[in-house]
Amino acid sequence: MTLHRRHFLAGTAAAGGLLAAAPESVAAPAGAKDVDKDFLAALTKAADGRVAEVLDGRAAAIAELTNQGKARWAARSLRLLVSVYVWADADHHHDAALIAPLTELADALAAAQFDDGLYDQGAVHSPPDTGFSIVDLGLAYGLLDEDDHAATNGVRATLKKILLKAGKGLAEGGVHTPNHRWKICAALARVNSFWPNDSYTRRIDAWLAEGVDQYPAGQYSERSATYAPIVTNPSLLTVARLTGRPKLYACVRRNLEATLHLIEPNGEVETVHSRRQDQKSMKHVSEYWLQYRALALRDKDGRFAAVAETIQRRGKDQIFDETPLGDFLAEVLDHPELAEPLPKATEAPEKFTFHDKECGLVRIGRGAARTSIFGGTDFPDVRAIASGLSTNPTFLKWRKGEAILDSLRLSPQFFSTGHFRAEDLVRTSDGWRLSAEVRAAFHLPLPPQHRRSDGQYPLTDDGRFWSAMDFPHRPKQWRTLRTEVRLRESGGGWDLDFSVGPSEVPLALELCFRPGGTLGGVEPVSGQADTYQLVKGYGTYTVGDDVITFGPGNGSGPRQPATVDAGERYSWMAGSLNVSGIRVLITGRTPFSYRLTLR
Repeated sequence: MTLHRRHFLAGTAAAGGLLAAAPESVAAPAGAKDVDKDFLAALTKAADGRVAEVLDGRAAAIAELTNQGKARWAARSLRLLVSVYVWADADHHHDAALIAPLTELADALAAAQFDDGLYDQGAVHSPPDTGFSIVDLGLAYGLLDEDDHAATNGVRATLKKILLKAGKGLAEGGVHTPNHRWKICAALARVNSFWPNDSYTRRIDAWLAEGVDQYPAGQYSERSATYAPIVTNPSLLTVARLTGRPKLYACVRRNLEATLHLIEPNGEVETVHSRRQDQKSMKHVSEYWLQYRALALRDKDGRFAAVAETIQRRGKDQIFDETPLGDFLAEVLDHPELAEPLPKATEAPEKFTFHDKECGLVRIGRGAARTSIFGGTDFPDVRAIASGLSTNPTFLKWRKGEAILDSLRLSPQFFSTGHFRAEDLVRTSDGWRLSAEVRAAFHLPLPPQHRRSDGQYPLTDDGRFWSAMDFPHRPKQWRTLRTEVRLRESGGGWDLDFSVGPSEVPLALELCFRPGGTLGGVEPVSGQADTYQLVKGYGTYTVGDDVITFGPGNGSGPRQPATVDAGERYSWMAGSLNVSGIRVLITGRTPFSYRLTLR
């Protein structure tokens, strides 16, 4: 028995508690269910609180739309205003003062739309970027249509023209990235739910026929904690619900299962394995909120309910990376079943080891301590640093309470090839092993059959740089650097044994701690802000009562400089690979055999 949206929009007095509140002699309306009033109250308060901000930013959103073709801000602003206008519990329910702003936004969105139904959003006539706005506008149109208030007739007519005009462009256009496919499917499903069209469903079928880009352990191919909760998961849920494809729920379920093991106690989500721009920064679980809630309700899953409850309990103090808390109200009004009371929450496991082989990621929980071990970059296979690749050289993260080691990296100064990036991650009898081998060549004279008297040789790549040297046909003298790191839990922390060689080069271990703590036992590195060196003994990093002890130091001197070499791929473009935070270097020289202890 489902909760009818039009009935739900009448507010909690009509939608919730009907079975309990109705007199025994009066039958409750068909489809009536209890609702989570605390959940709805939090969303309603947050949405009402956003109205002034949205109205104040309306002119800027329209200017961005008019001058740059970017529709997302305007479309999302309209969606927020619609949600509080149609919702009976909102302070702005049927507020006449919202009609002019709604009309202004709708008219501006209509005027900025190209003849093919598309918007720019930074890419000319972009189907995927248009899809993001059409999903919001379609949701808004559906709410206004159910509300059926005469004052919004003009806004509805304008939105209908926009949606129908966009349908053709979305049904014919292409994409840039994997998640774009599912956003376009969601946009087409939304338009098709109002005005069915075979061209829409054929395009949805064509995209889905490619298969959802999901690995067995649950991550999508982009391995991103940005695009999974903001694009892929909500899009697949929309398509599943509006087009009757229940198998898509399994994709979202697997992704949420995997994400359970990536959530830190403070709500951050591990991203070191991502193939997108978020591989350099932590995201927050708040963006997964309604997905965990939806699957908790659908599957009666107490684990998912616990995540949803935690996000709700943190409320306004929770960091929302992309979607302000109040913006979620529209999605709940569109899908009222999300407002039903959650099943009983299940405690998260205190102790676990999760190995995602496809991503080369291990996550280990030990009470308040969390460890990430990463050996799954794309670099060993493609030898490139580029958008869409996993290239983060951080191979260990470790935290205990407030004391957080955000990154451990190894940087040998070997022919400017850059950081150690593991080629594999292997389970051993007592822990884990990361390893890699890097080679660089000295090139010898060309054999006679490949020589040219004019000296005009092809421009080729020797693995580090390009030159008109015909590298493939030259004999070579190789230099090799092999790195092995063995990791073992010990004494409530970790022992890491490093073996690096045989080539003789300087190297630096780089420990980067979260800003906000205090270091002890280290020396500042001249000319490098927030950078220190552990020369001898053990260092400490303290935040409140939480302390990480690390070391021992490994000396200093001109033959083991306190520098980190990101490699020629970065230095050529004056790029930086530094981690934000407080950096401590432990230096050495290969052949290098060393044990780092973390306690």
